[in-house]
Amino acid sequence: MRGFFISAPVNNLPLDGSPFDLALDASWVLPVRPAATLLADHTVLLRGDRIAAVVPTGESLTLPVQQRVDLAGRVLMPGLVNLHTHAAMSLMRGLADDLPLMRWLQDHIWPAEAAHVSDAFVHDGTLLACAEMLRGGITTFNDMYFFPEATARAALAAGMRAAIGMIAIEFPTAYASDPQDYLDRGLATRDALRGEPLLSFCFAPHAPYTVSDATFSTLRVLADQLQAPVHVHLHETAQEVADGLREHGVRPIARLDSLGLIGPQTIAVHAVHLDDTDIEVLARRGAHVAHCPSSNLKLASGFAPVARLLAAGVGVGLGTDGAASNNRLDLFGEWRLASLLAKAVAGAADALPAHAAVEMATLAGARALGLDALIGSLEPGKQADLIAVDLRATELQPCYDPVSHLAYAAGREHVTDVWVAGARRVRDGRLQGLDPDALALTARAWQARITPAR
Repeated sequence: MRGFFISAPVNNLPLDGSPFDLALDASWVLPVRPAATLLADHTVLLRGDRIAAVVPTGESLTLPVQQRVDLAGRVLMPGLVNLHTHAAMSLMRGLADDLPLMRWLQDHIWPAEAAHVSDAFVHDGTLLACAEMLRGGITTFNDMYFFPEATARAALAAGMRAAIGMIAIEFPTAYASDPQDYLDRGLATRDALRGEPLLSFCFAPHAPYTVSDATFSTLRVLADQLQAPVHVHLHETAQEVADGLREHGVRPIARLDSLGLIGPQTIAVHAVHLDDTDIEVLARRGAHVAHCPSSNLKLASGFAPVARLLAAGVGVGLGTDGAASNNRLDLFGEWRLASLLAKAVAGAADALPAHAAVEMATLAGARALGLDALIGSLEPGKQADLIAVDLRATELQPCYDPVSHLAYAAGREHVTDVWVAGARRVRDGRLQGLDPDALALTARAWQARITPAR
């Protein structure tokens, strides 16, 4: 592991002699920043919901600590950031597989949503998704779905950090009647919950083919006023781009750019079908991309040009999309697939190396959401969102490079412990505060309602 281990503390706050609440002693600490850094035999010290210091374990043993957790054989790293999902759609997992996007949406998903989506559906589906995500090391998710207040309630019940999407779409649903109604309801949810420290909010116009210029223009004004991200499906399929050219005379990215919607606040979801001009616009405007490789493959949408985006300076984070089109909310699987696909598409084995893939699932996602001052790396002063990944399993031996193992060999099943804002949400592989059996029973009850609609 020559070149990867350093032993000095990383950007530590002054140690003032008062006791630390928690010491997490790990075989390795992966702070993500500084880049390409892995710390052997280090301890992360917490005070309340914050990281107070990162020090060699030997040094930590001389400090006053109220509680100490032994994470021998494990990598301690930032919690994962799922930059794009529709959490409630976990209740539609496997509902209509092996279909192209528009047929999947128009013939199956949208009819099922029209028949069943409600406040209760969204709450129950999101809570199920939260359990899956937490168990797999995801501590933050960026959501786009109806009834966002129900999404927020479920995230808070699970103790997860969530960016709640204020959805906008042109057609009526059980949630809202028209674009202004969607926005009014979303903003009311934001106003009611903006004091919750685990929640943030973003605008979530569905896609260029379901949102009008007038609605996009309204969103631009609101996003500028509130300094909120704008989270939108964009250039997901070749058909979307062709339809945009036919209906508007320009490609969707050019259309949104002309409306002022492409900028540092933009999270372009999928961004598969991009030409050089598209990439140049995203880079020049400082936009971000939510790369969803499993969903792109399952819906046959194509291969995103990740290496070209990164080379141009576009920030790329990772998303799972919803469980209906993946069918897992598993960022370990996503970063492995993202790295392998990037190598194949670029024809270069170093197109997306292990450290960069892990950064996509942590700091890059946090940066896209405007949360990088709080989460995404293990630095003093940041929120204590951390996960421990056990590298002692037989299938992970031998281990020459722990970060390589995270990217290419380990899976979400190797996550043993999860903390969100200093609260332990997974302990020794078991969820804390959520009842898996009760969640499964609720999911089966929804299945019984939805199945006749298939």
